[in-house]
Amino acid sequence: MVVVNFIIKNILTQASITIALISLIGLILQRKKVGEVISGTFKTLLGFLVLSAGSGIIVQSLIYFGKIFTKGFGLQGIVPSIEAINGQAMNNLHLGNEIALTFLAIFIVNIIIARFTKWKYIFLTGQAILWMATMTTVFGKFAGLTGAPLVIVGGIVGGIFAVAMPAIAQPIVRKITGSDDIALGHFCTIGYMFAAGVSKLVGDKTKSTEDIQLPKGFEFLQDTYLSVGLVMIPLYIVTALFAGAKFGSQLSGNVNYVVYAFLQGVQFIVGVYVLLAGVRLLLAEIVPAFRGIALKVVPDAKPALDCPVLFPYAPNAVTIGFVGTTIGSVIAMFVLPMFGLAMILPGMLTNFFAGGTAGVFANAAGGRRGAIISTIAHGFFITLLPALLVISFNKMGFINATATDVDTVTAALLYAWIITPILKAL
Repeated sequence: MVVVNFIIKNILTQASITIALISLIGLILQRKKVGEVISGTFKTLLGFLVLSAGSGIIVQSLIYFGKIFTKGFGLQGIVPSIEAINGQAMNNLHLGNEIALTFLAIFIVNIIIARFTKWKYIFLTGQAILWMATMTTVFGKFAGLTGAPLVIVGGIVGGIFAVAMPAIAQPIVRKITGSDDIALGHFCTIGYMFAAGVSKLVGDKTKSTEDIQLPKGFEFLQDTYLSVGLVMIPLYIVTALFAGAKFGSQLSGNVNYVVYAFLQGVQFIVGVYVLLAGVRLLLAEIVPAFRGIALKVVPDAKPALDCPVLFPYAPNAVTIGFVGTTIGSVIAMFVLPMFGLAMILPGMLTNFFAGGTAGVFANAAGGRRGAIISTIAHGFFITLLPALLVISFNKMGFINATATDVDTVTAALLYAWIITPILKAL
């Protein structure tokens, strides 16, 4: 277990190392020259780390925004956090070993299914697999499973999700990217497909978010980063004004709180710039390298990568998706308690990454009108499922807790509503 835990915690959950190793193996299997192997492996590692650095900048900016948003509008409720649940599961329930083994089981089941079925997708977002392992282990434990059955059932459930979600999303991913080289490996896929379905019903895919025509004097806003800034910077400043000088100054230190909000809005755009640069570098290396594994281990395999790989294909849709999802989650925050459900506060990180990706999916299915309408519906949808999950968590002793990522939430509800009753009946 010491060796297994070391590998999982220090290699498999370190997505940059995992993807670099996969690139290394793929290049070796293709019998590339030593220089090409070193170059391809290093550039893959570098590309992913640049992508991660961009994500990190965005995360820090959004953490600040979440604080002023909550304070500015006087909101109190549950903030979805799978990280908090993982911590409680490992420290309070002592499920660390089981989560580690389930993580490994999910990866193995994923490879087996990809090898012997027509679903040729290898899920490479290690952190997402860790969260899936956490949910299946916690809910499996409360369903009465222990030891090997706990790990095996979790591995099968998680492994199926790891292959099925990229497979379900792939027809739209092909429309977005114009190729079949990569797949989406992000456990928010049910939400993306929901947004795409709504967009198809209400939208017009002939009018893309990327074809928005501006008056001649505003053509400079066709630049991705300027258009993002036009939305985000005023949003930060207005929210900071609602939060007030006293609270804003606590976060800004010696800098005026409005100026600090402005700089955080700019920092968000810096994060987007770095993230997209990392995506371009990563895709240039991982796709050719992955062909080696596809030819030798899992014929015709496709790498299922994290959601930011889709952002360069429709950057306007990303912004629309973030804003629309935030609006929808705010609406749900007030509506759901009317039906006896918990108040779920908007999670700005989820709203950006999942909302942005939902915008890209929605644009592919129903153009800009579909993207605007369906991402609001998406925000409501991804708030409803965590609110339903609160009921199950309360029964398990997790007070004021729920999770994000609708696929992992769906897996948890599958345990709560179907697997647990079946096991108890037996």
